[in-house]
Amino acid sequence: MAKRNQNIAKLQSGYLFPEIARRKREFMQRNPSAKLISLGIGDTTEPLTPAIVRGLSGEVSGLASTKGYTGYGEEQGMPELRRAIAQKLYGGIVPEDEVFVSDGAKPDTGRLQILFGPGRKIAVQDPSYPVYVDSSVMMGNTGAFDAGSGQFHGMQYLRCVPENDFFPNLGKAGSPDIIFFCSPNNPTGAAATKEQLRQLVDFARRKKSIIIFDAAYSQFIRDSKLPKSIFEIDGAKEVAIEVNSFSKPIGFTGVRLGWTIVPEKLKFDDGTSVRKDWNRIMTTVFNGASNVAQHGALAALSDKGLAEMENMVSYYMENAAIIKKALSGLGYETYGGDNAPYIWVKFNSGSWEAFESILEKAHIVTTPGVGFGPSGEGFVRFSAFGHRENIIEAVERLKKHLQENSKK
Repeated sequence: MAKRNQNIAKLQSGYLFPEIARRKREFMQRNPSAKLISLGIGDTTEPLTPAIVRGLSGEVSGLASTKGYTGYGEEQGMPELRRAIAQKLYGGIVPEDEVFVSDGAKPDTGRLQILFGPGRKIAVQDPSYPVYVDSSVMMGNTGAFDAGSGQFHGMQYLRCVPENDFFPNLGKAGSPDIIFFCSPNNPTGAAATKEQLRQLVDFARRKKSIIIFDAAYSQFIRDSKLPKSIFEIDGAKEVAIEVNSFSKPIGFTGVRLGWTIVPEKLKFDDGTSVRKDWNRIMTTVFNGASNVAQHGALAALSDKGLAEMENMVSYYMENAAIIKKALSGLGYETYGGDNAPYIWVKFNSGSWEAFESILEKAHIVTTPGVGFGPSGEGFVRFSAFGHRENIIEAVERLKKHLQENSKK
């Protein structure tokens, strides 16, 4: 028999969200009549907007005719969609031929591991989205897991906590080949300032590192002074790749569509074009995003679609404000929720302990902070994705549970 990929064997446990799903199932087996409310996994809940539905259904109807049928599309994406992303979402600061449309930011993160290959020194924000670490381990970009420290040897964890305003001390970051950086951050909700991103870009230029900048929540930024793209920073095109997604701002978590921007100026140490290699990967292991999904996204980038997107984003951010106000009013330290749909809350207990308590007593699913990295211990992430009536009910349950718990 073929041997197992020993890099996968190094993963300490199951992926965070399947583990939460397992605990949720066990709870429901014990409490079959309970009405669970999920403030955990960041899955969208509101229906697709009219402009998007027209775009999707129009393409589906066209596929039913000889004239309208389309087969394989360009692996890089529809030219008109690439152009719309560059112009409507980036204001022309990136050219359309540097935009690669895909089936989402998460799959692209995996394909980026193929781009850089094994044996790379990786730095990640701590806490951060688990796929950065897990996909790096699968590729062989780290050593064994150290149960004592809760970290992988060979991987640099960049501590991001309230004490450093959720921005790492880059002086302790060593000389990584690849830096994963997410802003607004999942899970903390922290959005980096232009000055912070300038520090990050300058660091990458000095160290000859490449930044993989995850901007999947950029449309949730409410503060006009905060950058939505790493490419708003001078010099970023020489050191950064940006991944982004339609999942959260227009509800494409199930439809699946995202994009990655790889600048022509970005080179490997031998002068080879990173964009050229990325194009080779996308044309080799990817057949292009769904034609139907791309037409839905194109409709979302029309004037009508953009207005509907803003309404959708505002709805979720109003949810975030409701949750944040309630928890802050109870005396809890809360972060995020202003420029991101996540609220990061400090508890006087372990993350999994707080998760279990809220699940068992309030019948609410959250996400334990330690699942995002060692520095997440003691925190819980609350998601603002949900129907308004469920958000309001969840807040009332939380108030009751946490007030009773504080009396003990």
